Amino acid sequence: MELVATIDRNTLLPERLVAESNEFAIYDVGSDTYALVHRHQGVEWQAITFSGDGLFRVAELVLCATRALYRDVASDVSRRRRQDA
Repeated sequence: MELVATIDRNTLLPERLVAESNEFAIYDVGSDTYALVHRHQGVEWQAITFSGDGLFRVAELVLCATRALYRDVASDVSRRRRQDA
């Protein structure tokens, strides 16, 4: 894993794009390495690179964090609904 403070947009070819959302994208940068890129227009593009295996492990970690966040939000919403009833 490596933090890339500034990544050159020209090195991220469109045909190497693996996935994207409005501000983030994952690019295949070769040699079983993938870059998670923060593509905000107001700042220099930044990235974190992962091996293919590392990407699977990070995806699992993000999934666990998402589930925990969902449980917290759902719990708060349920609590508010019970108070309003």
